[in-house]
Amino acid sequence: MQSLKELYKIGNGPSSSHTMGPKRAAEMFKKLHEDADKFEVILYGSLALTGKGHLTDKIIEKTLQGTETEIKMDVITECTVHPNTMDLIAYKKGQEIDKMRVYSVGGGTIKIEGEKESIVPEIYPHKNFEEIKLYCKENNIDLCQYVYEVEGKEELEKYLAEVWQAMKQAVETGLNTTGIIPGRLKLKRRASEIFDFGLEEETPEIRRSRLLSSYAYAVSEENASGGQIVTAPTCGASGVVPAVLYYMQTEKGYTDEQIINALAVAGLFGNIIKQNASISGAECGCQAEIGTACSMAAAATAYLLKLDIGRIENSAEVAMEHHLGLTCDPVYGYVQIPCIERNAVAAMRAVDSAYLSLLLEIHKSIPFDMVVETMYETGRDLRSHYRETSNGGLAKKYCRNKYYNKELNSD
Repeated sequence: MQSLKELYKIGNGPSSSHTMGPKRAAEMFKKLHEDADKFEVILYGSLALTGKGHLTDKIIEKTLQGTETEIKMDVITECTVHPNTMDLIAYKKGQEIDKMRVYSVGGGTIKIEGEKESIVPEIYPHKNFEEIKLYCKENNIDLCQYVYEVEGKEELEKYLAEVWQAMKQAVETGLNTTGIIPGRLKLKRRASEIFDFGLEEETPEIRRSRLLSSYAYAVSEENASGGQIVTAPTCGASGVVPAVLYYMQTEKGYTDEQIINALAVAGLFGNIIKQNASISGAECGCQAEIGTACSMAAAATAYLLKLDIGRIENSAEVAMEHHLGLTCDPVYGYVQIPCIERNAVAAMRAVDSAYLSLLLEIHKSIPFDMVVETMYETGRDLRSHYRETSNGGLAKKYCRNKYYNKELNSD
């Protein structure tokens, strides 16, 4: 597994795999060919089908500005390796001088075809949670200590402090911003009105739902508007972890230091899923994005509650298990419907998963590694139109229903 710095990336939305990944690829290719007088970029699969809604073409044009650039959307050619495939071709005086095929595999991470080694080295010595758990028990350390032991405490703490500040800023900016989210859906920002929603007698349960939802909406609306967020593990699922941790700090009084440690634990679970399955909606559906984010947030909550390693595992497993089969069907390709609301639901479910683990026996029958493997197999079994193509599911139904289109756009 790679460093958590490769999981938590501070950047702009709306999509880690469709904007951050292609931007990274374009930057790399441009640097390799500063003498090129023309670039051609061909997008395939999900990058082509939802690229307009995800602003893929715009970020590539911006990155390669200054050099003539032609972008093509190929929705016909089958992607046999990964659904987020792109070719970058450099020309000089009309002649092709280089061609590179890149896969945007989720969370802003890219892989280059033909390269044996990963662009970023793997630093974790263990490959799954069972191995990590055994190591922690043998050495009498907790999960946070394990992460710091591998990555270096001082350096990682400093980075996670920046991540946490960026997450808090996204929540607070989103809560204080109103108006319409860019795109043809013309959705109103809802975070501030959810936060301000008042009842004469608000129960603790309603208060928790109101706050968690408003925080998740705030970050997700920032993401959908191209604002700065943190991939946790992706842009589309970036509202879940910040919402839960912001709630735990503002309502439960946890310090920045405690939250940063919880981010380390959350990142460990996200890293395991990224390594052994996928965090890409185009590859495995939204279970890979929202499911992973919920699992990370549940583990972070359980750690803050000082639960033992078995119950932290239970929390992460429960959160992922009950997202199995979740499809990725963004309407018009925007990270808006159902994505924004889905972040709020997952934030509430994450907290519930952690508290549920208090009521369960430590030795559950489903280990975390098993549910990760199951998620990956389930995602690969999903038909392609349920994996971030906007050709199926809610996206298909919505686009065919003129009544709902009219009702929403008049809001």
